[in-house]
Amino acid sequence: MASTTLQGLPASPGIAVGRCWTVDRRKVRTPRRNIAAEEVEAELSRLEAAIELSVRQLDGVKARMETADGAEHLAILEVHRAMLRDPSLVDESRRLVREERVNVEWAVKRTIRKIKGAFSEDDEFFRERRSDVDYVGERIVKNLLGQGVDVVETPPPGSIVVARDLSPADTAILFHDRKVAGLVTDAGGITSHTAIVARALEIPAVVGAGKATTTAERGDWIVVDGGRGLVVVNPSPGERADYEAARIRQMEREAELARLKDLPAETVDGVRLRMLGNIEFGEEVPGLLSHGGEGVGLYRTEFLFMGRTELPTEEDHYRDYRNILEAMGGRPVTVRTFDLGGDKLPSGQKDHSENPALGLRAVRYCLRHPDLFHAQLRAAVRAAAHGNLRLMFPMVSGVAEVRAAKWMLTEAFEEVVAQGLEARMPPVGIMVELPAAAVVADRLAQEVDFLSIGTNDLIQYTIGVDRQNKDVAYLYKPLHLAVLRMLRSIADAARAAGKTVSMCGEMAGEPLYTLVLLGLGLDELSMNGPSIPLVKRVIRSASAREGRELLDRLLGLNTADDIEREVRAEMTRRFPGLLEGDAAVGPVSG
Repeated sequence: MASTTLQGLPASPGIAVGRCWTVDRRKVRTPRRNIAAEEVEAELSRLEAAIELSVRQLDGVKARMETADGAEHLAILEVHRAMLRDPSLVDESRRLVREERVNVEWAVKRTIRKIKGAFSEDDEFFRERRSDVDYVGERIVKNLLGQGVDVVETPPPGSIVVARDLSPADTAILFHDRKVAGLVTDAGGITSHTAIVARALEIPAVVGAGKATTTAERGDWIVVDGGRGLVVVNPSPGERADYEAARIRQMEREAELARLKDLPAETVDGVRLRMLGNIEFGEEVPGLLSHGGEGVGLYRTEFLFMGRTELPTEEDHYRDYRNILEAMGGRPVTVRTFDLGGDKLPSGQKDHSENPALGLRAVRYCLRHPDLFHAQLRAAVRAAAHGNLRLMFPMVSGVAEVRAAKWMLTEAFEEVVAQGLEARMPPVGIMVELPAAAVVADRLAQEVDFLSIGTNDLIQYTIGVDRQNKDVAYLYKPLHLAVLRMLRSIADAARAAGKTVSMCGEMAGEPLYTLVLLGLGLDELSMNGPSIPLVKRVIRSASAREGRELLDRLLGLNTADDIEREVRAEMTRRFPGLLEGDAAVGPVSG
């Protein structure tokens, strides 16, 4: 049988080789029928019974799993449990039964469709939140119809789970003992709960593979390359052997890099950097710490909107921040205020502007919606009393915005203190991700305690390219001369002001660029947890002086291609195998 290769989204890095274990997650067919007046109360009773059963099922899954290793991700089950009682779901379903005289299954389906309509379809994050609403509605409907809801069978150790999609409860059951070797789903994105859990547990995963469930059958050999988003169904013996060898090399490299966990990221000439992590959920903290993370350099708070039809409250924020602070045990946690706006909008809100990416976004959005911002700032100063919290404002374009946001922060702090609540004023920083902010970084550095460079947006806005647009993605060049000049200008401005400067974009986690970043003189690098060991290894094998010399050479070149060739040649010479991902990246010094 010929092998079939599918291209999906790289959700969790790593290579897995094993037998396919398909999970049947077909959509439930929802019947529609009209009911008589005398049937209304009976239908409403059925709804209440189905909701109660759904709550008990989620409680049962949580109870079974919460003693298991890595069960931190079960917090999402609490979100689904709360959604089962949400008035927007329950009251609207009841209204449809009473007023339109339809059966309760159909009423629930209609209500779920209405709630999903409040979430943007254009933004990946909010598309995934639509899936959470779907899971909750499907659970109720299946219970109404007397159908099975959760995964019953558990796969043999070393299996590759293949499914159309997985609910959080399915994920908890399948992943709780970490015996699954890999995961493939037809649907989903890299911000789906399944993808996040796979990354947290370091299980190789590919999502959005399209036709995996119709291509692979239970028992087939299957390869998952989570780093490249590739799935190979029925690989030839030679292909399987090659992937197995690559998997073993990868495991050996990871074991060797694990020896660096408790060693400092310090160059051979004594320059020390702090290695931080980017997170979206508290469940990612254990993985970050296991890779030697020294703090959180970017916590994306807009993910608190997951699975909600209403805005998160001050208490929601406070509990969330405090939990992460306590889990980090005194290490710094940099909370980025809402990066909302454009396509990422709260439930029920739409942006009808022609170019939302350049519209009311991030700190601009927060300043325009002071009630929403005030609740977050109150929660932040309260949580700061319980740990090392730092606050960061995104998409700042000038001094006036920083001063306005700081004024609101001071107001929130004074209000909390006046109420007799425990609070602390946190250090304040900004994300430098607009060319305007980069150009006036010297003035901005006088206003804040630290600068953090968000390279993803900075590169896009500097070069004028949307890297998701396949027609111009080739122009997205992190080593473009304009980008390098801008990065050096930001770092110099922070240093002149005596302020810390960090980088939290994807560029920070790419080993190819590490020597260049050393040359810039950054104080902190923030990245996904699994990227930390390899970047740290490069730092410990190099000198800051060599980084400065390389940067000087690069700034003398003219094109991005020339600069990249020079960087690749230098890194290939100094670190053989680094760019291919092999283990030989210099000695692990102690």
